[in-house]
Amino acid sequence: MGAVADAITAELELLRIIDRSPGLAQLAITLAESVDDPGNATAQANAARELRTVMADLRKLAPVASEDDGVIKLSKKREERRARRRGA
Repeated sequence: MGAVADAITAELELLRIIDRSPGLAQLAITLAESVDDPGNATAQANAARELRTVMADLRKLAPVASEDDGVIKLSKKREERRARRRGA
């Protein structure tokens, strides 16, 4: 796989969406592979546009993050640092 396909696959795993919508997830990976293909620039652009749309749909289907989600933890730490700076 290429860089885009690898990144999309990693995001799909992070979103925990592959089992929830396997057809749409596979479509996203296939489109990502088309974007990675150095062939026709017009086809790459079309695939990239469709990939953005499919990924937006998949992100909407993703389960809500739990409290132990790494992104939530990082956001909380950032907010705590900001609050300390404002209070200092």
